[in-house]
Amino acid sequence: MAMRIATCAVIVRCGELARDRPRAAVLGVDVPAALNLVGALIKYLSAAFLFPTAIALGYGESPWPFVIAGLATAAAGFGLEAVTRGKERVGVREGFLVVVLLWLLAAAFGTLPYLLSGQDQFSNPVDAYFESMSGFTTTGATVVTDFEVLNHSLAMWRQFSCWVGGMGIIVLALAVLPRLRVGGRQMFETEAPGPEVERLTVTIRDAARRFLVLYFGITAAETVVLTLLGWTGIDDSMGPYEALAHSFATVATAGFSTQARSFEEFGAATQWTVVFFMVVAGTNFALMYRAILFRRFRLFARDEEYRLYLVLLALGSAVLLVELWTSNILVGEAAVRHAVFNAVSTMTTTGFASADFNQWTTLTWVTLVALMFFGASAGSTSGSVKVVRHLLVGRTLRRELDQAVHPEIVATVRLNRERVDEAAVRAVTVFILLYIGFFAVGAFALVLDAARVDLDATAFELIAASASTLGNVGPAFGFAGPMGSYEPYPDVSMLIFTALMFVGRIELIPVVVLFTRSYWRA
Repeated sequence: MAMRIATCAVIVRCGELARDRPRAAVLGVDVPAALNLVGALIKYLSAAFLFPTAIALGYGESPWPFVIAGLATAAAGFGLEAVTRGKERVGVREGFLVVVLLWLLAAAFGTLPYLLSGQDQFSNPVDAYFESMSGFTTTGATVVTDFEVLNHSLAMWRQFSCWVGGMGIIVLALAVLPRLRVGGRQMFETEAPGPEVERLTVTIRDAARRFLVLYFGITAAETVVLTLLGWTGIDDSMGPYEALAHSFATVATAGFSTQARSFEEFGAATQWTVVFFMVVAGTNFALMYRAILFRRFRLFARDEEYRLYLVLLALGSAVLLVELWTSNILVGEAAVRHAVFNAVSTMTTTGFASADFNQWTTLTWVTLVALMFFGASAGSTSGSVKVVRHLLVGRTLRRELDQAVHPEIVATVRLNRERVDEAAVRAVTVFILLYIGFFAVGAFALVLDAARVDLDATAFELIAASASTLGNVGPAFGFAGPMGSYEPYPDVSMLIFTALMFVGRIELIPVVVLFTRSYWRA
């Protein structure tokens, strides 16, 4: 697994080499080179199937769905690498194609265990691919309606695919997307707390290794804490298996659970513990790394994005809490806990639920949908827009208003007292416009498909489902609510959801670029 992550750095290094070549050499798209790199990366995905294979053997279940999937993935990766050449020629332009193909193929091979499991719930390839894409994009939306029939190994594969996807997202955000100008490396670096802190790392490979250690460490810490809650009798329903499974999904900010009703079936202590780890998982990994490495925890308080992140979590929780109190839905500690849990889960795009908010009020529904558009911190496994983009757009708007009143003012957008490059500001603006566009088109397409088949779903439920899947949140409302499933949706809608999860996870730009004429033209 570590080799797979380290290999992702090839894209960055090749992009740097491409700058030194003659301009004629980098015009056009070198498809064979891109495919060669995709094959080199996909072959390492086969190692991910070893874990559910071990779970299957440990519980006396059939390991063949995972063995076959692993062999097929390895054969495809090695085969594609063998019949193509030139991954050392991959530059920035080819990087877009690599990112798109890598995520599509990872979800495709991740579908195999579902199809080979013999489960009726995954007999439809569209549903199986939806489930796999939901896992690898850390969305947590599901087509499962009967959790009781899932064996331990298949249920754990759902959880583990989230964790693998979250690990890939960290590397993607660190090593690939900045080189492809999706938000810019400037944004990533301006999140540094100050000039006294040295560079995060000298190489992308070194950074990937250190982030991997942090990712493993948070997962292990949550697993230990949750297991202790079960062993000490504080929450008898939380065993080691459940602790590991839910830790995978928490750290990846995914919403898959081994339980039909998510965290509603677990105790208050477990729910508060998961709230803490959801907040941690939604924090910028670079910020956490710097604070831990230099033992300067005041860096959290000095980081503007992190402060706004906590403020938004508090505001969302407060709105839900007041509404739950005034509507007499919940009272006391339970009201506080469920308000905080579901606000944090939604904004961090984790997608767990401690209560069926389908049964709450219209104000709580609107609040939760609004939180879907925030996301957590940049550099985390969270989906959606991310807090730093909202912060930068707000400051850009303030600058424009100031210049409208005082045209002679020369102002710059700053983040953590550092000037943000104008290219990064433009990239943020473009991203948000595209995000709104994809959301609107997705919602409109879902409404049309619902009308086509006379689906029993309201416009609000379809709009929320579009926001939830594009933002990689998971649950929506109606039958796709926190205790429900996306299974009732027709195949066309399922494909729309799958596309929204995919484009939302890789941050839109790599997909959009592939549909431009200038990308393919030499």
